[in-house]
Amino acid sequence: MADPKGFLTTGREAAKTRPVGERVKDWNEVYVPGSLLPIISKQAGRCMDCGIPFCHNGCPLGNLIPEWNDYAYREDWTAASERLHATNNFPEFTGRLCPAPCESACVLGINQPAVTIKNVEVSIIDKAWDSGDVTPQPPERLSGKTVAVIGSGPAGLAAAQQLTRAGHTVAVYERADRIGGLLRYGIPEFKMEKSHINRRIEQMRAEGTKFRTEVEIGKDLDAAKLRRRYDAVVIAAGATVSRDLPVPGRELNGVHFAMEYLPLANKVQEGDLTVSPISAEGKHVVVIGGGDTGADCVGTAHRQGAASVTQLEIMSKPGEERNANQPWPTFPMLYKVTSAHEEGGERVYSVSTTHFEGDENGNVQALHLVEVEFKDGKLEQKPGTERRIPAQLVTLAMGFTGTDQSNGLVQQFGVKLDERGNVARDADYATDVEGVFVAGDAGRGQSLIVWAIAEGRSAARGVDRFLTGASALPAPIRPTDRSLTV
Repeated sequence: MADPKGFLTTGREAAKTRPVGERVKDWNEVYVPGSLLPIISKQAGRCMDCGIPFCHNGCPLGNLIPEWNDYAYREDWTAASERLHATNNFPEFTGRLCPAPCESACVLGINQPAVTIKNVEVSIIDKAWDSGDVTPQPPERLSGKTVAVIGSGPAGLAAAQQLTRAGHTVAVYERADRIGGLLRYGIPEFKMEKSHINRRIEQMRAEGTKFRTEVEIGKDLDAAKLRRRYDAVVIAAGATVSRDLPVPGRELNGVHFAMEYLPLANKVQEGDLTVSPISAEGKHVVVIGGGDTGADCVGTAHRQGAASVTQLEIMSKPGEERNANQPWPTFPMLYKVTSAHEEGGERVYSVSTTHFEGDENGNVQALHLVEVEFKDGKLEQKPGTERRIPAQLVTLAMGFTGTDQSNGLVQQFGVKLDERGNVARDADYATDVEGVFVAGDAGRGQSLIVWAIAEGRSAARGVDRFLTGASALPAPIRPTDRSLTV
């Protein structure tokens, strides 16, 4: 145990963010650079090294949290990095983007603020990169087997790295012009600077992983031909079909999916565009959807100079403390103020959009909404609560409905889908087509980055066993495992 009295003598102290007026003028990460290292060892000392560490249950990767907390407390950063990488290929991604179900399951969190597990994690990995502890790990020998991974999001990258290190020759196919999937173009720069992706890609290249960009399987390359070319294939294409809002006026100019809006802002940061073709500058912006993607749209609109930003959520406003029906260690639905919300804008709960209003040129100019409530398990409109709000840019951030089937990938492989429209798989992440596996959102449905990495690691074991008859690779979760929630 790091500090037997740490949880009694040290209060929770999280990463500091830069002043709002400063950070909305740039696209750098919102946190004060270097602010964690002076405090993180004491924060790690708050870990109680529980006899039954429920943080392990909250994390699908099975991260060895008490162990690397102990090393961080003792400032043995090399050992901490080794323990961190033992279960997680990309802790710099999860340490910045994961909503930390491990902290919700922290035993200290029963009656005190939980340990700042995410902050400890990101401090360890940033220190490891700075000190040179993160190096390529090429295989000692090659197996002679080849694997294609379709999709370069967290699931695809995790599977590719595990299989490369196991000695297989792996090629990752990505339909976008850069590697990273939603990490690259769905996550704004202010949440995670893309330099973190770039250096991981270089590590993977040095290990032997090959990358093929601007190749969409199903369109640019027939999936059946791909299967014949490789000994095994991993489908990690994500669940990229955005949920639509079929109300009158949906066709108006200025109403876009979040994943039409966010990638263009990232392309400006990559230097591909001078200004985004879909910009919030000077406009009244409405974001429909109260989740993380909606918050990303809010923060992006602030940085583009929106006249106003309003975020709509159909559900009621969550409480700030656990409800009785969401007991520890489940992941509770709490009112969350992200860095984007700190920067301004209005959040409106329990409302539903009835229609969009356009001007004479076919551009959206207003949104009409109505308050809603649940009655007898059904969502009903409240009469007399209709109102109109200005809207010159609307982003739809209501989640995703499944794997893209319009490109022909699913049909060309001939894989079966489950009742939710995801690619069906067995206990080894194998589809019903021999040699074709699936990992991440393509098989699970929309989920968290930490689940994607866990699935990529687990699917890699299934592939390795298929190719060689046995595998020493870890499989942290089964396809049927679900989040520790209610």
